[in-house]
Amino acid sequence: MKLAYLDCIGGIAGDMTLAALIEAGVSEAELLDALRTLPLSGWQWRSERVEIEAIYARRVYITHEEEQPHRHLSDVLEIIERGDLPATVKQNARAVFTRLAQAEAAVHGTTPERIHFHEVGAVDAILDVVGACWGFHALGVERILCSPLPMGRGFVQAAHGTLPLPAPAVAELLRGVPTYGVPIQGETVTPTGAAIAVALSQRFGLQPPMRWEQIGYGAGHADRPLPNLLRIFVGESTDALQTPTGDWESIVQIETNLDNATPQQLGYVMERALEQGALDVFMTPVQMKKNRPGVQITVLASPERADALMSLLLRETPTLGVRYSLMNRRCLQRDYQQVETAYGVVRVKRAREGGRVLHLAPEYDDCAALARQHGAPLHAIMQEALQKAHESGD
Repeated sequence: MKLAYLDCIGGIAGDMTLAALIEAGVSEAELLDALRTLPLSGWQWRSERVEIEAIYARRVYITHEEEQPHRHLSDVLEIIERGDLPATVKQNARAVFTRLAQAEAAVHGTTPERIHFHEVGAVDAILDVVGACWGFHALGVERILCSPLPMGRGFVQAAHGTLPLPAPAVAELLRGVPTYGVPIQGETVTPTGAAIAVALSQRFGLQPPMRWEQIGYGAGHADRPLPNLLRIFVGESTDALQTPTGDWESIVQIETNLDNATPQQLGYVMERALEQGALDVFMTPVQMKKNRPGVQITVLASPERADALMSLLLRETPTLGVRYSLMNRRCLQRDYQQVETAYGVVRVKRAREGGRVLHLAPEYDDCAALARQHGAPLHAIMQEALQKAHESGD
């Protein structure tokens, strides 16, 4: 899967996103051809490479006629629809402006349909959003993820007057999104940048496991004590990277220590975790503070199951918090074969490295069911199944 990770070093804005995408490999000429299909006139484009803290990045300048109409959401959506653009680009651009309208409506106590876009309805904002959506499409990006967002302080002049930073619409857009303060007087996250991040990103947090193929830096326009850059990494997901000798995959290890949980609680949590997709669950005796014997419960899971399993531990045990870490594991390739024994059919798990079988293991549940059915010793059925698997030589 092709991923894009938005590393918001100094923040995010629409023009920074455009610039970083060009540096990551988007054709500037083809991008401009796409933007010129929009029913907008009176705008000019310029971009240049600049040096920010010894890092070369691109900066984009979009200028337009001073007077801009106060567009409603429906006006902007019509402009997008009339462009000669791929369907996914139109869909994503509509999603960005819809999120913007919803945030503005919440701030001003009205409905998204009645909102007058001011700055974000201007030509440059429309070109920023549509251009960013086109750029991700051109790079073949299937999933976008974003880092936590750095938030500056101070005030900004807007059509509604002097607004505190982060601007109210930005604060509304970023409800539930991880942010952190930085010692900067100025706007680090613009409404357009926030809307792009929120509408297009599937997740906010640490960079996912991926193999970088393209990297682009987009520069903001303000001089800052910290690098005013957006960095975009584009590459393939390595959550499940198959190699000739096995599968490399990323997993999450979740742990918590307990000294006040009952055996019934622990058994129930183990059952529920496995039902909810945990790869493994195990418990280790530990000696805790105040000389209390306790237990450490460890859950291994795929990254997409991590949130649900952490919630399970927090809800079903007395713990006040859980630890988690991302790690990689290498697995042998696994499949099953069926063998016919004197007692019935048994599945045998095969572990391979390349084309060579390294391990064979009869499936316990199959053997146990046949042992109960025939009143035969479990070990006899397992031994026969293993022998049949070796004889088959598959």
